[in-house]
Amino acid sequence: MRLLAAAAELTPEELTHDFQTADRSILGTLAHLFAANRLWLARLTGAPPAGFVTDADRDLAALQRGWPELLERWQEWAAGLTDEHGREQIAYSDMKGNPWKQPLWQLVLHVVNHDTYHRGQVAAFLRSLGRTPPPLDLTYYYRQQ
Repeated sequence: MRLLAAAAELTPEELTHDFQTADRSILGTLAHLFAANRLWLARLTGAPPAGFVTDADRDLAALQRGWPELLERWQEWAAGLTDEHGREQIAYSDMKGNPWKQPLWQLVLHVVNHDTYHRGQVAAFLRSLGRTPPPLDLTYYYRQQ
Protein backbone atom coordinates (compact mmCIF):
# COMPACT_ATOMS: atom_id res chain seq x y z
CA MET A 1 0.00 0.00 0.00
CA ARG A 2 2.98 2.30 0.51
CA LEU A 3 3.83 2.09 -3.18
CA LEU A 4 0.24 2.93 -4.11
CA ALA A 5 0.51 6.05 -1.96
CA ALA A 6 3.82 6.96 -3.61
CA ALA A 7 2.31 6.36 -7.06
CA ALA A 8 -0.60 8.66 -6.19
CA GLU A 9 1.89 11.53 -5.87
CA LEU A 10 3.16 11.10 -9.43
CA THR A 11 2.09 13.00 -12.50
CA PRO A 12 0.27 10.96 -15.16
CA GLU A 13 3.44 11.14 -17.26
CA GLU A 14 5.59 9.79 -14.43
CA LEU A 15 3.08 7.07 -13.61
CA THR A 16 3.09 5.79 -17.19
CA HIS A 17 6.72 6.56 -18.10
CA ASP A 18 8.08 3.63 -20.16
CA PHE A 19 11.09 2.11 -18.39
CA GLN A 20 11.54 -0.49 -21.17
CA THR A 21 10.66 -3.40 -18.88
CA ALA A 22 8.07 -6.13 -19.39
CA ASP A 23 5.38 -4.16 -17.57
CA ARG A 24 6.66 -0.86 -18.97
CA SER A 25 5.76 1.60 -16.21
CA ILE A 26 5.12 2.07 -12.52
CA LEU A 27 1.40 1.70 -13.17
CA GLY A 28 1.96 -1.38 -15.33
CA THR A 29 4.15 -2.99 -12.69
CA LEU A 30 1.63 -2.27 -9.93
CA ALA A 31 -1.14 -3.73 -12.10
CA HIS A 32 1.03 -6.81 -12.68
CA LEU A 33 1.55 -7.24 -8.92
CA PHE A 34 -2.14 -6.87 -8.19
CA ALA A 35 -3.18 -9.28 -10.92
CA ALA A 36 -0.59 -11.86 -9.89
CA ASN A 37 -1.78 -11.75 -6.28
CA ARG A 38 -5.39 -12.12 -7.43
CA LEU A 39 -4.47 -15.04 -9.70
CA TRP A 40 -2.42 -16.89 -7.07
CA LEU A 41 -5.12 -16.48 -4.42
CA ALA A 42 -7.64 -18.00 -6.81
CA ARG A 43 -5.29 -20.90 -7.50
CA LEU A 44 -4.61 -21.51 -3.81
CA THR A 45 -8.25 -21.36 -2.79
CA GLY A 46 -9.51 -23.44 -5.69
CA ALA A 47 -11.57 -20.53 -6.99
CA PRO A 48 -12.20 -20.24 -10.73
CA PRO A 49 -9.06 -18.99 -12.44
CA ALA A 50 -8.86 -15.24 -12.35
CA GLY A 51 -7.75 -13.48 -15.48
CA PHE A 52 -4.41 -11.81 -15.46
CA VAL A 53 -3.94 -8.07 -15.98
CA THR A 54 -7.11 -6.45 -17.28
CA ASP A 55 -7.59 -2.95 -18.65
CA ALA A 56 -9.38 -2.10 -15.39
CA ASP A 57 -6.24 -3.05 -13.45
CA ARG A 58 -4.26 -0.37 -15.26
CA ASP A 59 -6.06 2.37 -13.37
CA LEU A 60 -4.51 3.70 -10.16
CA ALA A 61 -7.87 4.48 -8.56
CA ALA A 62 -9.05 0.93 -9.28
CA LEU A 63 -5.91 -0.47 -7.68
CA GLN A 64 -6.38 1.76 -4.64
CA ARG A 65 -9.94 0.43 -4.26
CA GLY A 66 -9.22 -3.21 -5.04
CA TRP A 67 -5.97 -3.88 -3.22
CA PRO A 68 -7.23 -3.52 0.36
CA GLU A 69 -10.03 -5.99 -0.37
CA LEU A 70 -7.60 -8.43 -2.00
CA LEU A 71 -5.26 -8.13 0.99
CA GLU A 72 -8.16 -8.86 3.32
CA ARG A 73 -9.01 -12.00 1.32
CA TRP A 74 -5.37 -13.14 1.57
CA GLN A 75 -5.40 -12.55 5.33
CA GLU A 76 -8.65 -14.47 5.78
CA TRP A 77 -7.26 -17.37 3.77
CA ALA A 78 -3.92 -17.41 5.63
CA ALA A 79 -5.56 -17.23 9.06
CA GLY A 80 -6.78 -20.81 8.70
CA LEU A 81 -3.46 -22.33 7.65
CA THR A 82 -1.58 -24.93 9.66
CA ASP A 83 1.82 -26.57 9.21
CA GLU A 84 -0.02 -29.51 7.71
CA HIS A 85 -1.61 -27.27 5.08
CA GLY A 86 1.83 -26.03 4.10
CA ARG A 87 2.88 -29.52 3.10
CA GLU A 88 -0.24 -30.17 0.99
CA GLN A 89 0.26 -30.57 -2.74
CA ILE A 90 -1.65 -27.92 -4.68
CA ALA A 91 -2.66 -28.70 -8.25
CA TYR A 92 -3.06 -25.75 -10.59
CA SER A 93 -2.55 -24.76 -14.21
CA ASP A 94 -0.23 -22.00 -15.33
CA MET A 95 -1.37 -19.30 -17.73
CA LYS A 96 -0.49 -21.50 -20.70
CA GLY A 97 -2.71 -24.28 -19.37
CA ASN A 98 0.15 -26.52 -18.24
CA PRO A 99 -0.76 -28.57 -15.15
CA TRP A 100 1.50 -28.38 -12.08
CA LYS A 101 1.50 -29.70 -8.54
CA GLN A 102 3.63 -28.24 -5.75
CA PRO A 103 3.56 -27.99 -1.97
CA LEU A 104 1.62 -24.99 -0.72
CA TRP A 105 4.64 -23.60 1.13
CA GLN A 106 6.59 -23.32 -2.14
CA LEU A 107 3.78 -21.45 -3.83
CA VAL A 108 3.36 -19.00 -0.96
CA LEU A 109 7.11 -18.39 -0.94
CA HIS A 110 6.93 -17.76 -4.71
CA VAL A 111 4.22 -15.12 -4.23
CA VAL A 112 6.27 -13.34 -1.56
CA ASN A 113 9.44 -13.49 -3.67
CA HIS A 114 7.60 -12.25 -6.77
CA ASP A 115 6.13 -9.33 -4.85
CA THR A 116 9.51 -8.39 -3.39
CA TYR A 117 11.12 -8.38 -6.82
CA HIS A 118 8.51 -6.09 -8.37
CA ARG A 119 8.28 -3.78 -5.35
CA GLY A 120 12.04 -3.30 -5.76
CA GLN A 121 11.50 -2.47 -9.43
CA VAL A 122 8.93 0.19 -8.56
CA ALA A 123 11.26 1.63 -5.91
CA ALA A 124 14.03 1.87 -8.51
CA PHE A 125 11.65 3.48 -11.01
CA LEU A 126 10.71 6.08 -8.40
CA ARG A 127 14.38 6.84 -7.72
CA SER A 128 15.06 7.24 -11.45
CA LEU A 129 12.29 9.84 -11.53
CA GLY A 130 14.01 11.74 -8.71
CA ARG A 131 11.51 10.56 -6.12
CA THR A 132 12.24 8.86 -2.80
CA PRO A 133 10.44 5.53 -2.51
CA PRO A 134 8.78 4.61 0.76
CA PRO A 135 10.64 2.23 3.07
CA LEU A 136 9.98 -1.33 1.91
CA ASP A 137 12.21 -3.35 4.24
CA LEU A 138 10.40 -6.05 6.19
CA THR A 139 12.01 -4.94 9.44
CA TYR A 140 10.65 -1.43 8.87
CA TYR A 141 7.19 -2.91 8.36
CA TYR A 142 7.41 -4.89 11.60
CA ARG A 143 8.61 -1.84 13.51
CA GLN A 144 5.53 0.07 12.39
CA GLN A 145 3.12 -2.61 13.64
